[in-house]
Amino acid sequence: MSDGGQQPPWAYAAALAGLPYMAWDRLAALLAGRTPMEAWHFVRSGRAGVGLAQASSRIEVAGVAEAHRRMGVGVHLLGQPGYPAALADDQEAAPVLFTKGARPIAPAARVAMVGTRRCTRYGRDVARQLGGELAAAGVSVVSGLALGIDGAAHEGALAAGPAAPIAVVGSGLDVVYPRRHGPLWNQVAAHGTLISEAPLGARPEPWRFPARNRLLAALADVVVVVESHVAGGSMHTVRAAEARGVPVMAVPGPVRSLASVGTNRLIADGCAPACDVTDVLVALSLETAGRPSAGRRAVETRPAPRPADATILEALDWQPRSLDDLLARTSVSPAAAAGALARLEMDGWVVGRGGWWERVAGS
Repeated sequence: MSDGGQQPPWAYAAALAGLPYMAWDRLAALLAGRTPMEAWHFVRSGRAGVGLAQASSRIEVAGVAEAHRRMGVGVHLLGQPGYPAALADDQEAAPVLFTKGARPIAPAARVAMVGTRRCTRYGRDVARQLGGELAAAGVSVVSGLALGIDGAAHEGALAAGPAAPIAVVGSGLDVVYPRRHGPLWNQVAAHGTLISEAPLGARPEPWRFPARNRLLAALADVVVVVESHVAGGSMHTVRAAEARGVPVMAVPGPVRSLASVGTNRLIADGCAPACDVTDVLVALSLETAGRPSAGRRAVETRPAPRPADATILEALDWQPRSLDDLLARTSVSPAAAAGALARLEMDGWVVGRGGWWERVAGS
């Protein structure tokens, strides 16, 4: 295909970023000492390898430029005006970034909230509450918009405002992943900024996510891990933060909860605990005299559990349990336990799903 006439530099950079397995370091090497147009023709000539030459022959740069204009996606080259200042000096700065949103990244405090996709109700509630309280305090919440903790943090931030949310995703900004987060993507774009290293049409390939996590760490003034297993994307972000000197905090969790093994271990290894929003604001040097209004505990509005129901509620211990688990931990009969769970669910103290029960934090 032809390039449809000479295009602006960002269009060639976007086309290069769309080539197979074009990680940030590979793209940086191609652009070293070359303009984006020179790098594109270097690839098209076959001097960067036959595979890249063949892939580039199927791309029309003019079409790439038009697609990004039509979708309202900004393309930003490292070292050029418009590139996010918060990422420009990073040790692994992306040569090109794609953004979409109503508000640019402001020089306000930013907290990256990360955690497992397989979170518990406890973790989801904590993430949503912390996200909301941070946003209410003027702190931008950053996440990868994944299922679980990421999504809950941004749900809380969007509900509270006024700080602009930031999401760093691992696909093109027209390829919503996970699909069920489509409305959340649109809300983040409407009130803040979506960022990606991938051009339009790029699929959420597995190799993109560890690279994405370094951007989360680079954007953050503090990283807060809400729930995490021993390994996974959250720990990639932790390591990237440590390499950049970004403080890492962890939310303590039940010692028997598999979803909190990673966070509890971080605390044991010396990370500061994030027990509430004040802990995070102190780490940001934003806490002033007294507790901020965003961090005050809400007044409990749910009906107090009956004494017998409270026994079941205490036995849940903030982690998912089956009815058999609860019976083993109490002396309550099966019928009485089932009745207690029904009343607790109706009053908003617990939720049941697939035979498992979890406590719900107050709003």
